[in-house]
Amino acid sequence: MSRQSVRPDVPPLAEVRRITQKKRDAWWTVMLVDPLATPLVRLTARYTRITPNQITWGAFVLGLASSVCFAFGDWRWLVLGAVIYHFSFVLDCMDGKVARLTGTGSVFGAWLDFVFDRIRVMVCGVALMGGQYARTHDETYIWLAVAVVFLDTLRYINSLEIFKIRHTMRKQIKARVRAARRAENAAELAFMEDLLRDNPEADVEQDLERAKAEGTPSAEVAAFEADSPADAHVDAGEPDPAVGTRRKAQVIDLHQEFRGKFPAYLRARSFLLRHRIRTHLVSGIEFQMGVFIVGPLFDAVIPVTIVSGALLLVFELAIVYKLLLSTRDFSRTLDSFEQRKVTTAA
Repeated sequence: MSRQSVRPDVPPLAEVRRITQKKRDAWWTVMLVDPLATPLVRLTARYTRITPNQITWGAFVLGLASSVCFAFGDWRWLVLGAVIYHFSFVLDCMDGKVARLTGTGSVFGAWLDFVFDRIRVMVCGVALMGGQYARTHDETYIWLAVAVVFLDTLRYINSLEIFKIRHTMRKQIKARVRAARRAENAAELAFMEDLLRDNPEADVEQDLERAKAEGTPSAEVAAFEADSPADAHVDAGEPDPAVGTRRKAQVIDLHQEFRGKFPAYLRARSFLLRHRIRTHLVSGIEFQMGVFIVGPLFDAVIPVTIVSGALLLVFELAIVYKLLLSTRDFSRTLDSFEQRKVTTAA
């Protein structure tokens, strides 16, 4: 291999992990994909000129190859299909990591990755259940094929709509804060979920206790103030060049009611985030892995698919319930701004 084909600017593996791995991810990805994908990402970036879009195409082709194996129906083909599907998912995770490491990501690449993922699930779902139906003539597999495609679609539609609603709530709160800042030179604004996402090592319970001890003005708004980042687990302020300290920041917590109803959630969330695992333990990723890897490997497609689908629905409903409580916090937060306005005017 020529020296020109080697990129000396690719950092060591530890730095590649820091750059490419998400601060929180699905437990399947953290435990079973990243340990293989991250070293491959470094090798790919250092010794090849492969682009993220080419990796996306590779993942898609492997996904189609796994569907062919599933279609044969025999257990040996199911095992081979499961192994190929796992490597397809490894490549699917690598494209984004290579893009982050080399700065070669694109909007079209994100679209391509999303569309190919949906096609892969649909084709593999039909092939897997169709192969089992041809082998057993059990009509249950036909309904499972419909269920797999439906649940995968539902998961992403629900995720998109929840994102849009949360974005709208945050946008309205920011507009209120900007108006208040213009009126009374108010503090900076941050959202609790962003602070915890950016700093997964933070002790959530201590942060909330500190906010309470500092005299939080309402159940929805916590104010953190520190002279330096080391003084606080969550540093939400910005440097003030005039005094060399951090300015006080308002922290909007739109999950206050959810945390109050489920205090154990804080401890579980804190523990999982320290290991880069998100609390949505059965997302679309785990659902796919159950249907296309665990079920075929153990020749237990029907029970594993049913259990995976049920768990996915449970966690999706939990997210919807969390959104419902969040909208209540949102309404109370807006009311608090109105009350402040009345108090200031008085």
